[in-house]
Amino acid sequence: MSTSRTLRLNILLPVMIVQQTFGALCFPISKYGLAIIPPFTFAFFRFLLASAVLLLISRLRSGQTAISPADRRKIWINGAIIIWVNQTLYLWGQSLTSAGHGSILFATTPIWVFLFAIYLLKEKLHWRRAVGTAIALAGALSIMLSGAIVIGHEYLIGDFIVLISVWAWAAYMILSKPLVEKYGAIRITAYSLAAGALLYTPFGLYWALQFDYSQATVGAWLSVAYMAIGSSVVSYVLLLWVLKHISASRLAVYQNIQPVIATSVAFVMLGERPGLPFFIGGAIVLAGVLITEIGNEKSGGEAALG
Repeated sequence: MSTSRTLRLNILLPVMIVQQTFGALCFPISKYGLAIIPPFTFAFFRFLLASAVLLLISRLRSGQTAISPADRRKIWINGAIIIWVNQTLYLWGQSLTSAGHGSILFATTPIWVFLFAIYLLKEKLHWRRAVGTAIALAGALSIMLSGAIVIGHEYLIGDFIVLISVWAWAAYMILSKPLVEKYGAIRITAYSLAAGALLYTPFGLYWALQFDYSQATVGAWLSVAYMAIGSSVVSYVLLLWVLKHISASRLAVYQNIQPVIATSVAFVMLGERPGLPFFIGGAIVLAGVLITEIGNEKSGGEAALG
């Protein structure tokens, strides 16, 4: 495996902005589709389409390294984590809690990625990266917390289920890193989603057969298509591509830009004007990113794996 030049801020930041923008668009687009197509039926068609597209792209690529039996088992585990634990539990948990709570719990993803990277991947604990991640997380939460929290025992079960799905997403990224370094982001995303979709099929097919398709509009199916292509293909692949080139703990800080992007998307698409917490939080997120990158430059950067 050859070593290429470091993935610097001028490359990393635009890629992450594109990836996070595709992710931020998921909320308003999926909300429309889920109002018409039940969540488990929606998920069935989403991952079926995403798997088919990614497998086709993967098959068209030549000169690919054969996947070892041990890594095949890891891919199946990743597939179960991303679809059964992350996606299914998220849909279930979100139905039992408020949208604000779910958003805030997912905003804690960077800290779990950071901690899992140190524990599972044995990445070194760089104090500048830790400080930058904490600062960026504080900025993200300051955006998400403005009016989103409602205290009540009725949300505890849903919150805990969503938190498990957040842990699953962080674990998926961490466990995917060694695989994407060997086989590439497109291939691992394709095989992981295909494995997970296959495991999900009996459950998802049951719900798909119960659905009254006369209710489904063209817009609802376009929502499914976006979640399959925009989220599961473009967003997932870009995220794992970045993860291939930098450490998971460095990637964690960039996950905090999503609330900034999401608020900007809400302004453009829904006319929701951001308040003072958005601008303060956005500045704090940027400060955290810059602290992390300054620390990375001073330490000589990271070798990016080609």
